[in-house]
Amino acid sequence: MNENKKIAAAISAVTRYIQQEEEIIYTQPFPAAAPVPSVKLKLWGLSGRQAQMQIRNLMQMKGFHGTGRTIR
Repeated sequence: MNENKKIAAAISAVTRYIQQEEEIIYTQPFPAAAPVPSVKLKLWGLSGRQAQMQIRNLMQMKGFHGTGRTIR
């Protein structure tokens, strides 16, 4: 009988601890959303940079793997 009381006390202590943790979490205010930066997206510039990166990538692949032709 004494063992059942100890188990019940331990279970109630754990559940009370969990309830207190939940109350603390729910009472804290939510953090404010991060401000949105006011940067204008320039599509033409972005497209140009992307094209440059693709050309550099193709040139690197050609440099590493060759053209596939053999010179005689």
